[in-house]
Order: sequence, then C-alpha cells, then structure tokens
Amino acid sequence: MTSDVSTLPSVNGEDARRAFSAQAPFFDSNEKANLILQWMRSQVYRHVEEFLHPGESIFELNAGTGTDAVYFARKGHQVFAVDNADGMLVELEKKVRRFRLEEKISFKNCSFTELANLPDRHFNHVFSNFGGLNCIDDLRRVTSQLPRFLTQGGTVTFVIMPHICPWELLHCFTGNPRLAFRRLSRNGTLASVEGHKFLTYYFSPRDVIRSFDKRFTLAKLRGLATFSPPPYMSDLANRHAKLYRVLTRLDERFSAFPPLNRWADHVIITMRYSA
Repeated sequence: MTSDVSTLPSVNGEDARRAFSAQAPFFDSNEKANLILQWMRSQVYRHVEEFLHPGESIFELNAGTGTDAVYFARKGHQVFAVDNADGMLVELEKKVRRFRLEEKISFKNCSFTELANLPDRHFNHVFSNFGGLNCIDDLRRVTSQLPRFLTQGGTVTFVIMPHICPWELLHCFTGNPRLAFRRLSRNGTLASVEGHKFLTYYFSPRDVIRSFDKRFTLAKLRGLATFSPPPYMSDLANRHAKLYRVLTRLDERFSAFPPLNRWADHVIITMRYSA
C-alpha cells in the first residue's frame, strides 16, 4: 500500500477499508506503470530475503492484491495472507487461481487489529509492506499480538512511512508547505483514495522499535527511497531516467547507513523474536 492511510476512530478505519476496496481493480495496473513502485518492491524483496530460508512460512498483514504473496509463494514459501478490504481479497484470489498457488497461499478477511480472532499458528516471518501499518495510531495494537504467531527466532518486517522524507521537505521551496510538512503531524494527516477520506499516521523508526516488547530486538533497518523520489513523483523518473537510475543506485548502496535508514519515503524494519 503506497497511498497514505490510517485508522482510528472506527469510522475512519471503515473509510480506509472502502477506499482500498475501491482502488483494488486499478492497483496492479497503476504499479505496472510506475517505475518507482517497481524498484521499491524489488528492494523490499532484497531485504526480506536476507532473513528467509528455503520453504519457510510467512504471515502477511495488509496483503492487498497479493503481489507479495504470489512472489514469495513462487519462491517456495508458504504464505497466509490477511486483509480487510474485500476488493483487495478479490484480486488476491484471482492471482492464486491464475498461478495455481492454492497449495501455497491461503488468505482470510481480517484486520491487523483483530488477529486475536485467528486460530493459533506459528510462522517464521511476519510481513507488512508499503505503509499498511500507517493505518493505525498506535502500533502496539498490532505488535502486541505477534508473539502468538512467531516461531523462536522468527522475524517481523514492516515497511512503513516515517516522519522525515527528504523529497517531501523540498516542497516547502515550491510553494506547497502543506505537503512538505504533512508527516510531522502527531494527530494524523487527512488523505484521500478513490474519493474516500481518512487519516494517516507516520512513525519514526524509533517509534516502531519501541512498539515491540523486550522479546524483540532490531535485526536490520534500511531506508527506502531517500535519494530517489517517492512513487507519486513517477513523472520525474520517466523524464529523467538516467538521473533516476543514479539516485536508485545511491539508495541501494547507502540505504542501511544512518541517517539514510531513517529519512526516506519508507523505512524497512526487521525485528527478531526470542521468547
């Protein structure tokens, strides 16, 4: 989920659910046309695969249209995916059937705040991509539920939008201070997807790490799109393809080093669980 999203109060969460259901039929085609999104997803896979071993199990939160579930299933992993947007799950099911992955992917309509409703099951890895967890104002409502689903030594990877995005800050010089500083609001920022409005919350890497209890330790932190622009600036990548390639190479080389692993469009955070 690359659009800004959020949750509380419950009405706001319902608006977000409706928004992403409405977006679902166009989500994959929009990404296919966006070079930035394609590169970002490849970097997420590069990061996650550092922690995966052949044939492991993955619990995916906010699975969307199933792009990531299909990728990992085709790599030989077992995936259980949840999302609470009906439209997204329709698209996910289509992919499962198209690629004949019924033996590798299972899914359920479930919010990440209601994981207690799921039966006990253990996974090697929990995964949430592209700001799905920017749908809530308190990450502890999610992280507190995760130990029940993790094997000893298992890992959790969140791809989440932080407070500081250098490219967005530049908008203060282009006459758009609202966009430049929207991530700094502690009370959420109003976003709109397919005509549905709801709040978005942003989290620093420190916020994310502190949302986990003492059984978790930081395994790796990497920025995603610090030198290179965010997805909504895809026209820039198309018009200046050579420059964009240079910027992504800088990201790929230096994204794990501070402060670049904290200042980016998204950050990728992996935590390791020890009971």
